[in-house]
Amino acid sequence: MFQSLSDMIVSRMGEQGPLLLAGGLGLMLIIIALPFFLRREAEPFDKLKRQARDTGPSRDRDGREGALRRAGDKTDKLNRFAHFLEPKDQEQMSAARLKMLRAGYRSKNAVRMFHAMQFLLAFGLLALGLIYTYVVSLSQTLGLQQMGMYTLMPAAFGYYLPTYWVQRRLQTRQQLITEGFPDALDMMLVCVEAGQSLDQSIARVAKEIGAAYPDLAEEFEIVSQEVRAGKERVSVMRDLSERVGLPDITSFVTTMIQSATFGTSIAEALRVYSAEMRDKRVMRAEEKANTLPTKLTLGTMMFTVPPLMVILIGPSLHGVVKAFAGG
Repeated sequence: MFQSLSDMIVSRMGEQGPLLLAGGLGLMLIIIALPFFLRREAEPFDKLKRQARDTGPSRDRDGREGALRRAGDKTDKLNRFAHFLEPKDQEQMSAARLKMLRAGYRSKNAVRMFHAMQFLLAFGLLALGLIYTYVVSLSQTLGLQQMGMYTLMPAAFGYYLPTYWVQRRLQTRQQLITEGFPDALDMMLVCVEAGQSLDQSIARVAKEIGAAYPDLAEEFEIVSQEVRAGKERVSVMRDLSERVGLPDITSFVTTMIQSATFGTSIAEALRVYSAEMRDKRVMRAEEKANTLPTKLTLGTMMFTVPPLMVILIGPSLHGVVKAFAGG
């Protein structure tokens, strides 16, 4: 069916017919959809802000704070596309923000930037694919299936590349936090036993481990700043657990909350939990070491067995061939 359709298009529009038709159809769809994407309904808060700016007394009361807010709105280049670049569902939006936080992107426009990069890369690589298809079609005849592959595959790659990047960044960041957490617990235990409070020890650990484990130091620094700002410690610790998304951090937060609730010694809880974390780190290292023989099996079979077989069987085969040739 695709071949007959391609032959009909070529017979009527020439060899470049399928490419011109696909490009024209895509351009027409973009032109039709663009006004709907760019149209933004006025929000109630925007109307209130506009009315407040129009009145003189309220504008005078705003002062410097209002000027800073307006400057911030101007610097937000993606604000006008927020209805298009952000999920409409509140649960999806919360999940997207949490994923970006766990990947280390804390900007309020992180979700918008993520979706903007998806569409920019998709349309950019789609245009490159169309150009490449046009250049190739000048030297050889391409079928409709090949044209679709050359144009749509780069667009799909560009669309899913930011997703892969964020997921890879999230996994790398969680791995770094997991590796540095036992050392941070040991240092925190030393600080608590030296007479510092839990809040002071967290701030001290965040300062000391910044060079070795910057991601973990950043999380502890956020905890320290939120506690100094007056936020409840239990809420801050739970936010840390949700923000990082690691079982080790969740267990640590649960231990600290239970220790504060029941009035037990924080130093004793830290001592037991830090010993457990050191044991888990040793177990992870042993697990990786035990998987090495399995991973090396394929390489051994591919690069060691064939040369060994040639060395062992080669002379015998040569003798057999020579004997048959002499007979």
